[in-house]
Amino acid sequence: MWNKWKYALTNHCETRENHEDVELRSHYYKAANRAVMAAVKELLASLPGAELLSVSEERGEICAQTKRGKKLFIVATVISVRPFETAVDFSVTTETRLLPFDFGRSRSVILELYRKLDARLPYIGSGLNG
Repeated sequence: MWNKWKYALTNHCETRENHEDVELRSHYYKAANRAVMAAVKELLASLPGAELLSVSEERGEICAQTKRGKKLFIVATVISVRPFETAVDFSVTTETRLLPFDFGRSRSVILELYRKLDARLPYIGSGLNG
């Protein structure tokens, strides 16, 4: 119960390897780093009103911002763990005007991004190296 309130009363959510919420653990894909970077870049660019702010292939980071509806700032991190095993983490911040929280929107955006990415790439599992 507390976890639901915790995500509702913030405007930021991110994933990591050992996250207490199982749904927000790093996702692993059976694909090369370049293929995953391309899929994440295409996914973020396809969001409504999205603009890619920066793409750093060397660091494995992609930053995007949406300008329609509730404004989002998204950072995707792509890390090659082994050949043909690549991890993806997301960090999403929602711009709110009146209230300092987004009622869980940032968490739902991450879950939707993972769902779409899981459909495009061969999904191995979550939090595998934790």
